[in-house]
Amino acid sequence: MRKLMLIVVGIMLLLALSACGQKSKEDVVQSLNKKMEQMKSYSANAKMTLKMGDDPQVYDVEIWYKNPDFYRVKLKNEKKEQSQMILRNKEGVYVLTPALNKSFHFQSEWPKNSSQAYLYESIVKDIVEDKESSFKANDKEYVFETRTRYQNNKMLPFQEIVLDKKNLAPISVKVMDPDRNVLVTVEFSKVSFNPSFEKDDFDMKKNMTGAQLDSPVMADAKSKEFILKYPAEMENIKLVDEKEVATENGKRYVLTYEGDKSFTMIAEKAEVVESSTIPTSVLGNPVDLGYTVGALTDKSISWTYEGVDYTIASQNLSAEDLINVAQSVQVTPIK
Repeated sequence: MRKLMLIVVGIMLLLALSACGQKSKEDVVQSLNKKMEQMKSYSANAKMTLKMGDDPQVYDVEIWYKNPDFYRVKLKNEKKEQSQMILRNKEGVYVLTPALNKSFHFQSEWPKNSSQAYLYESIVKDIVEDKESSFKANDKEYVFETRTRYQNNKMLPFQEIVLDKKNLAPISVKVMDPDRNVLVTVEFSKVSFNPSFEKDDFDMKKNMTGAQLDSPVMADAKSKEFILKYPAEMENIKLVDEKEVATENGKRYVLTYEGDKSFTMIAEKAEVVESSTIPTSVLGNPVDLGYTVGALTDKSISWTYEGVDYTIASQNLSAEDLINVAQSVQVTPIK
């Protein structure tokens, strides 16, 4: 009996010693806070997969960050040769579309006003602010499930965040719908903390020029076929009118939808800008539509995709509604 007791005590002691080596959720959160206080910069590469349509969209994402609030996020869809860049520097926030020589300038709080699955400090903020998040650890990883902070998209309320135990670097983020179906996956690689950046690495003109070397301007944009896409079918909302108008740049389509909520969608061929030295000012915020970056205002949302400019305007669609309709446009081509 004494021998059995000694064995039991020994096992309990081993378990206790093992437990001492495991960090609690509060320990990890404290370590994350400390890392953010000490971090001056980071760079990362990631692969982002979106399951918002029939076919998953895959993007290569390159992220640069310099404390306190300089950002450069390059998104490229290799299959569709679609690339954009989001920049934040002391002049504000820019969205660049190199193939069209276009740049938009926002006076915006981006990215502070919402979750961003590919930005490390945003991921950390989601973890720190959600006091009810779940936490578990294995030999190599910390895994959190938290609520997201998407201001205009309640359809993506949850996310799973996986961090490397060694240095708290992000490994992956999975953003889920209310039923825990994964709609957005970000898989990180080549994460580097505190790299050095040049003074002009976040300069708008330098980045536009550099991006155009990787993705040349669409010299044949005018000759490309205009393929109009429609929003997905919506309950109690119907297309009641469609007009085709001739313009100097080709065709413009004006689609009118009515029902429980009404809106107008305008689509026309995107024009290559002669000079990118003066960006277009936008009163609103850049918003990630998954397949492209759009400009969201109180009553409208605008974006460019596959050589077509789209605008949706409405007096009674909420910001979330505008985003949801815009996200659905790319999955329903004209028959």
